[in-house]
Amino acid sequence: MELRADARIPFPPALVFAACRDEMPKLLPYLPSIRSIEVTARTERGTIVENVVDWCSGGDLPVFLRAVIGPSLMSWTDYATWYGDQLACDWRTEAHAFTAAVRCVARDRFLEDGPGKTLLEIRGVLEVDARKIVAVPGFLAGTVGRSMESYLVGKIQSDLVKTAEGLAHYLGEKRSSAGVAPAP
Repeated sequence: MELRADARIPFPPALVFAACRDEMPKLLPYLPSIRSIEVTARTERGTIVENVVDWCSGGDLPVFLRAVIGPSLMSWTDYATWYGDQLACDWRTEAHAFTAAVRCVARDRFLEDGPGKTLLEIRGVLEVDARKIVAVPGFLAGTVGRSMESYLVGKIQSDLVKTAEGLAHYLGEKRSSAGVAPAP
């Protein structure tokens, strides 16, 4: 299933790109549904940076519900390659639950959207092969897989837009503490 999300951020593309690549854990206070963001690996080769980031959601769920659901259903690892010369990022997500059944890959592009503004364009694909989920009977695999894809794509698109909004708030506070206003 196609994964598409766009977000407009009132800061220049190079600044937004660098913040996403280098400062993602600092966004945690701006993302109420996320409980943790941890960069576990980083490699730099010229204008290319590779990051491995572990995410855990559920910050907006009651504690008892998080305990029932379990951490693996709310956790994932992103493997990202950032291209500084293109202001683009290729990434794939590995879910901690149903790892063999879920495939998600995308490309983020940080495009100019007027003076000092960014259009964050996210394009990718999410596929669920429910035949690889033990609890799903074979005759239901297609229906379950499509339902999971639809739910996950909606959730991911919503979360990516919320992340962009959090990023805009973070950059706004960072810039106002430096005495510089965002683009109108």
